[in-house]
Amino acid sequence: MARQVRKKGIEEKINIKTESDETVKNSDTEKESPELPLNELEKSRQEAADNYDKFLRASAELENYKKRAVKELADAINYGNEKIIKDLLPIIDSLERALDHAIANSEDFDTFVEGLKLIYEKFLKTLEKYGVEKIDAVGIDFDPNFHEAMLQVESEDYEDNKIVEEFERGYLLNGRLLRPVKAAVSKHVTKGKQE
Repeated sequence: MARQVRKKGIEEKINIKTESDETVKNSDTEKESPELPLNELEKSRQEAADNYDKFLRASAELENYKKRAVKELADAINYGNEKIIKDLLPIIDSLERALDHAIANSEDFDTFVEGLKLIYEKFLKTLEKYGVEKIDAVGIDFDPNFHEAMLQVESEDYEDNKIVEEFERGYLLNGRLLRPVKAAVSKHVTKGKQE
């Protein structure tokens, strides 16, 4: 039995040594495991700091974009008509020359009228360049989408609801109504029944 005891003692010693080795190994692992979370924690902190930095940069970029957009919109409002105005300036120059000519040569009225016609045509061509077109209305059917009736005129020459006279010409801008035609609309009467 002594051998057995010894065996048991050896086994116990071996078991004790094995348990103590495992305890030592476990305690080493426990010592290493706090280091791993510290490294992971440091990585997470660094990642959080990087993300916060990216957030701040993105916020700053968004604010700068908003400021740029507001400035560009203000510039578009203030200077958007610059091109058309530059194209209208020569027409003003022509009108000034025509007025000067009319004052200096008051007896040459026909030339003055011809000059005004040329200026008028030049003005219309400039407007057409920017998509503005006249609405021709006299003699066509009244359309409330493009015409505004100022009065109704009895007429033997025109059928009902025809435009007889324009008081103000209407215009379209790129196909959209800019200003309606202000006109007189006919009411047809026969020769013997005028009131």
